[in-house]
Amino acid sequence: MITVRSTLTRRIAAALDASPSRIPVLVGGCGSGRTTSLHQLRDRLGRTTTQYIDVEHAATTPERFLHAITTTSPFPAQEPSPTGARASFDSTLAFLDRTRAGGSEPATFLLDEFLELRTFESFPGLRQVLHELVGGLSSSGNRFVLTSRFTTRALRLLRDHSARFEVIHMPPLTAEDTLDILGRGGLENPIGSEDANEAQYVARTVHALADGRPAYVRAIADELSGMRDQGAPGSTDAISALAALLAPEGRLSRECRFSYELRLHRARGYGALKAILDILAEEEGLTLTEISQRLQRTPGSTKDYLSWLEDVDLVVSRQKRYSFADPLLRVWVRLHCRVTPANDDDLAREIHRYALPRLPQQESDMAMATATVGGNDEEKKPWGIIEID
Repeated sequence: MITVRSTLTRRIAAALDASPSRIPVLVGGCGSGRTTSLHQLRDRLGRTTTQYIDVEHAATTPERFLHAITTTSPFPAQEPSPTGARASFDSTLAFLDRTRAGGSEPATFLLDEFLELRTFESFPGLRQVLHELVGGLSSSGNRFVLTSRFTTRALRLLRDHSARFEVIHMPPLTAEDTLDILGRGGLENPIGSEDANEAQYVARTVHALADGRPAYVRAIADELSGMRDQGAPGSTDAISALAALLAPEGRLSRECRFSYELRLHRARGYGALKAILDILAEEEGLTLTEISQRLQRTPGSTKDYLSWLEDVDLVVSRQKRYSFADPLLRVWVRLHCRVTPANDDDLAREIHRYALPRLPQQESDMAMATATVGGNDEEKKPWGIIEID
């Protein structure tokens, strides 16, 4: 459970309470807290007036999707289930549009990973599923909250649709949020002293290493808590915790692998895209020309590959130079997308390379004592959060 971000919660509530209600669309990468926010919202609004729908796992066929959402809904189904893909999808849109909560009040639907309905476009007569969906939702009297891990695709889809949609980029956690999460793990005083400044330093370190991403913060906090419970030396050493998490069987290693494979499989050009990610793992901030030369492909084909990576938010372009969208995923690629498994020395070197420029000013030499320096230190990349109101 991540910390409740009250500003985000208030913004979503304000959008739903507006007249007419707006439709918040929460976008952000894996582990940014989208699903957690939806569950918190359902608990706040009440389960008798709100239905959460995990689109990613329920979107198999239009017929089965309609059956799944109507049979588990707190709201009554209005008509028998039809047969056929086109008719079933039409009935789904009608259910979302016409269903009402008790007392004829608007129902609230929380559609997690709504872009996954795109899978229906392989069925006959369903070539514009997503456009039909957002068109139907924008004219409905019900209330909706949507999420997607694919920011670029969501923005492109909604660009020419109703202004009723309000895109909300999931904000990173603050250092204060991180200190709160450490406290929930029994680490209110994570260094075992009475100095509150030291506790805040540990929180700032965790926040910096996790890039403010809730899933990464939670993982490091849990690892630190486990180290403390086992009485391990250096049980407040966030860098050692990160190294353990990025080991081949570590928790963050598994999460990064999931994000890496999921996004690549949603894109095109699987092999070439992996090659570009390998190139950017070696050196970030490269131009199109530099990448095409290292890839040994034409600038035209390389530009297509880069656009497909941007489409699934694996890379970002700033001033025509390309970098990983998730800096910790880049560390994972450097460690694990290689011919031979990473050993302990590789792990120490890459964690040092990643962590050193991100540590707060009160840097502890003890934290880096066991690391082996490999190459030049990375230049810290800025992380921009854009919100569209």
